[in-house]
Amino acid sequence: MAQSDSIDTENWLSSPGIIGTLVLMAIILIVAVLIIVARLNSYVSGLNEKRQRNQRLEFSEELANLEEGDIDNILEKRKQSLKYQLKGTELGSDYEAKDEKGLIQAVTNEPDNPIADEKKRAGEALETPEKLKQLVVFYIGAAAFWLVFGTLVGQYLGMKFIWPELDNISWLSFGRLRPVHTNAVFWGWASLAMYGLGYFVIARTSNTKIYNYIWGWFAFVLINLAVLLGSLFLMGGINNGGGEYREYIWPVMLLFAIGLVINFLNFYKTVANRKISEIYVSNWYILGAMVWTIVLIIIGYLPFYQNGLGETVTQGYYMHQGVGMWFMTFTLGLLYYYLPAALNKPIYSYSLGVLAFWTQMLFYTMIGTHHFVFSPLPWWLQTVAIVFSAGMLIPVIAGTTNFLMTMKGSFHQISKSYILPFFLVGVIYYFVGSAQGSLQAFRFTNYVWHFTDFNVAHSHITMYGIITFMLWACIYAILPRITGKEPPQLLVGAHFWLAFIGLFAYAISLMAGGTLKGLSWVEGLPFIESVIMMKQYWVSRAIGGTLMFISHLIFAYNIYLMVRQDNGVKSNIKSSADLKESKAHV
Repeated sequence: MAQSDSIDTENWLSSPGIIGTLVLMAIILIVAVLIIVARLNSYVSGLNEKRQRNQRLEFSEELANLEEGDIDNILEKRKQSLKYQLKGTELGSDYEAKDEKGLIQAVTNEPDNPIADEKKRAGEALETPEKLKQLVVFYIGAAAFWLVFGTLVGQYLGMKFIWPELDNISWLSFGRLRPVHTNAVFWGWASLAMYGLGYFVIARTSNTKIYNYIWGWFAFVLINLAVLLGSLFLMGGINNGGGEYREYIWPVMLLFAIGLVINFLNFYKTVANRKISEIYVSNWYILGAMVWTIVLIIIGYLPFYQNGLGETVTQGYYMHQGVGMWFMTFTLGLLYYYLPAALNKPIYSYSLGVLAFWTQMLFYTMIGTHHFVFSPLPWWLQTVAIVFSAGMLIPVIAGTTNFLMTMKGSFHQISKSYILPFFLVGVIYYFVGSAQGSLQAFRFTNYVWHFTDFNVAHSHITMYGIITFMLWACIYAILPRITGKEPPQLLVGAHFWLAFIGLFAYAISLMAGGTLKGLSWVEGLPFIESVIMMKQYWVSRAIGGTLMFISHLIFAYNIYLMVRQDNGVKSNIKSSADLKESKAHV
């Protein structure tokens, strides 16, 4: 392209996009270090408590070996110590603070700071109607299955980068399995998890029951059927062409679309029948995401205007809207409920939430073309996409600020909570991944990174680091509250660290390799040299992917432990209708 002739890669490290990306990756490292330090402090505190218990045990054993007179003398001194009263001047008034008896364990200058936001246990179980409980459990359970299946396919594909001769079966070829992986985790894992969590939010924030449970089950069957048939067709070589994330043929996607419309009507009717006057901000995001996705599927699959460059424009719109207006918007809506609920405090700013919502609706609709910079598309259209990509910093900064300020005062609990680390990582990746996407839209960085493995790293930072970590946080926050069962802390910790370390290794290796690959192309080196150079980075990718997949197996087992019951999915927490019926019998 003539416009690219002026691109200079000699000082590529000084590019704002490159520098910004390095800074964003450093933020992830800092967060990881902070979490590790908090966990180590908690471990050291546990060792100190154990040492103190041993000292008390030794003291008891010493008492057992003393004479009766010595024991009476010690007990008398203990009685006198119990009668000691504070004078009120130890840590207050105008006097110098004194604590001669060592009674004070901690001091805070923030009276509004809660003592503990989220303990290791989820707390008191929520009274949930049995029908709603079953719907949520089945949606999340099916989502966990598709996560394991989809990432098993992804793990196999990652291994084929290292051993390309791993098989010679057409059904297992890279071209067929790659869309199986992406679509299974898109429409199977993330979508079903969002629906399950969304049903609880819609009912809870509307203070009413779900409009029609049968609709929810009908949509559940349709969506799972769509993912199952779509995966089989893709493996058989039957697809919709090269459009990324819309490889399902239209009859299969029609099943998903019908399920989407049914769930939207169910959600909308539930909100319309709410018992309170206000519509909570979560419902704005959830209903907005569903409306946009209905429009998105219609635009993505209607064929009559998708000829020539029209196909390219539609693909950019569909691909980016699918991530931003479906997964991102819906998941942010979930976060506006589950994060403050888990911390037992209100969201920091309702206004920031509304600002982030409307600016996301404005800017996200025009950024799809930044995937086709230096393409035959009009130069002005590419520029508009880049400008709107930069504008996305407004909702991202607004949302990140809102979530972090909601967590303010609770960071010290990160060593005692297994939910907060998932929330924190999801929010940090929300800022890092979204900001990095805006930087990647700039012409120079696009020139270097386009068509390289860097884009694979970016997509995993967003769909995995943001969406998946946020969904995990929400699932761990609510499932124990409605089933009365919690997974072992060790397994939850293993899930978090394997997923976190695996993603970081996966993303960093592909970002570094993708950058070097792009620079080699700019320099005009033979393509095969970039392939040979990438082998070491693909090995790191496979290692990181393996850690991530193992974490998914642990997550699925944790789900099983949380929903396992002696009689189906019924929990030991009765709904109000069950309680009334029991009282009537009594």
